[in-house]
Amino acid sequence: MSGRPEILFPLFAGLDTLEGVGPKTAQTLAALEITRPRDLIFTLPHSGVDRARRATVQGAEIPGVVTVEVTVGQHRANTRKGGPYRVVVEDDATSFQLVFFHARGDYLQRLLPTGARRVVSGKVELFDGVAQMVHPDHVLPLDEAGEIPDFEPVYPLTAGVTQRVMAKAAQSALTRVPDLGEWIDPVQKAQAGWPDWAAAVRAAHAPERVQDLSPAHPARERLAYDELMAHQLTLALARAKLRRAKGRATVGTGALQARVLEALPYALTGAQTRAIAEIAGDMARDMRMNRLLQGDVGAGKTLVAFKALLIAVEAGGQGVMMAPTEILARQHLQGLRPLAESAGVVLEILTGRDKGAERRAKLAALQRGDIQILVGTHAVFQKDVEFADLRLAIVDEQHRFGVRQRLELGKKGAQADVLVMTATPIPRSLALAQYGDMDVSVLDEKPPGRKPIKTALVNMGRIDEVVDHLRRAIAEGRQAYWVCPLVDESEVVDLSSAEERFRRLRAGFDEGVVGLVHGQMPPEDKDAAMAAFQRGETSVLVSTTVIEVGVDVPNASIMVIERAESFGLAQLHQLRGRVGRGEAASTCLLMYQAPLSESGAKRLETMRDTEDGFRIAEVDLEMRGAGDLIGTAQSGLPKFRVADLEAQAALMAVAQSDARKLLHDDPDLEGARGQAARGLLWLMEQDQAIRLISVG
Repeated sequence: MSGRPEILFPLFAGLDTLEGVGPKTAQTLAALEITRPRDLIFTLPHSGVDRARRATVQGAEIPGVVTVEVTVGQHRANTRKGGPYRVVVEDDATSFQLVFFHARGDYLQRLLPTGARRVVSGKVELFDGVAQMVHPDHVLPLDEAGEIPDFEPVYPLTAGVTQRVMAKAAQSALTRVPDLGEWIDPVQKAQAGWPDWAAAVRAAHAPERVQDLSPAHPARERLAYDELMAHQLTLALARAKLRRAKGRATVGTGALQARVLEALPYALTGAQTRAIAEIAGDMARDMRMNRLLQGDVGAGKTLVAFKALLIAVEAGGQGVMMAPTEILARQHLQGLRPLAESAGVVLEILTGRDKGAERRAKLAALQRGDIQILVGTHAVFQKDVEFADLRLAIVDEQHRFGVRQRLELGKKGAQADVLVMTATPIPRSLALAQYGDMDVSVLDEKPPGRKPIKTALVNMGRIDEVVDHLRRAIAEGRQAYWVCPLVDESEVVDLSSAEERFRRLRAGFDEGVVGLVHGQMPPEDKDAAMAAFQRGETSVLVSTTVIEVGVDVPNASIMVIERAESFGLAQLHQLRGRVGRGEAASTCLLMYQAPLSESGAKRLETMRDTEDGFRIAEVDLEMRGAGDLIGTAQSGLPKFRVADLEAQAALMAVAQSDARKLLHDDPDLEGARGQAARGLLWLMEQDQAIRLISVG
């Protein structure tokens, strides 16, 4: 895989090598992330205009685009400065006017000489009963009128680029399209009725009617599949590399796990039992485990994770559990400590706060194998951290942790199994796009004893009733969260919304009942405020969204979310999941400012109607689109130019199984289809995959 195949060179040349694209246009196109002919090829028209020729504007759908042959009549310049310049024209049945603003008369005399025949095309509107075409898109002599297609594709534009420039550039790029070997399985291609790659590209740029623009059109569907396939091949190569990397069989005795189960007041759910069995099966193989544990809020992931860590300890090894923040690492520690005590294993924590002698002592104990399970932040990655025998690494909250970091973590325990946990339910199509290199276990049942949370929508106007409700609940010994929105991106304003609410609530309650946490506080103050709430010293915690990540206060049974319409669905779902963790029946009050927008209403009603995080995620994906849902920039989710993750979820699943099968049949991509697939990876710039193949 020495370098980009020569057949692709023309597609990767500079844009200004294309006919009709000067340096200035090339610069403007960069705003659409178009810097080479290849990018133009994958920038497909998103709509089209019917420019089929008619004999007359009479009877045409107005306002609408009409293309018609006319005889040019008289010019009427407007004496008023900036007034319209009109040219009367006549078609087969009627006369109408072409209207130009800020026009130069001499230019229009040349363009439209009186008495000449011209083909004009543009939007026609009625103005005082007279048909007018303002600034026609095309004015051509009859012998050049063939340039106007019957159906003109419309491309996405950026400031300073016209449709005509874009269409010309695209046409010019199409002349460079080479015939490439076929990477799609022949049976799959025949069944789907897909054209060859080059034919598909040409067809996608030459729609003949509106239906040709649909993602389901064979040419477009094929190009979307190619994008998804290139992405899934990259993930499949990463997966194969992890699997080829010799793992080691880690088989538990079950002894420690049994002690934990005895200490639990309830039985495991079917989903937990299934997930543990899948994980234990992976660990027992001598290939590296690379599994995602996806669970809804409160589905009992911690217990599953801990049982996996115990398998590592039972086999004589060590396990590590990593969290993205110190607060979460400490919380894992709190959650795991009672379990560790019942199993009789040594559990320690390592974060950036550990310094000096204390840190050295921990590192030595870790290296001797005296610490069996380590909980930590990414401080666990540092050079001087060495394990005696690391068998399992568990990473919490995946979205800050892409394929690269997964490969990185593997280096720490050269053969350690990797389990990633996420509490964000993700629709299947996104799970495939983001975690296609992993095997997935899903926890979709709530453990027994978790009571449903009652969710109500409350108008902001009724805030006094809400405060009274809180007072009564606190008198009964309950605790509540009160979440304030980030008013805008600036932290300063966000501060004032939470602080203002804090001041107003504090005035209505006894001294010391209300606490405050926000993003601008120093970490130790934040921790102190959280700790006071956890210990029950404060009864109401006013906060910005800092509490959404995993903090656990079983006695908190009320969640008030102010201006709930300004939050995303996933965020609302995570926030609501902070209550309903204890004995008391819990409520979540979504306070909104009327009038609600249509999408605001849909989000809040979805929250009221279901507690199923996977259902909520599906609605979120429908409403927001994929890039938005997981913040494309940091998620490692690729930007697809053609494929649409919402509409083409099924295609993604097909691409994943095809990619895995291709690598299974031809691990080094040496065969004819394998070689073609390498070409696809170069075409789609999957550098990571290319590196994985070249090092082999």
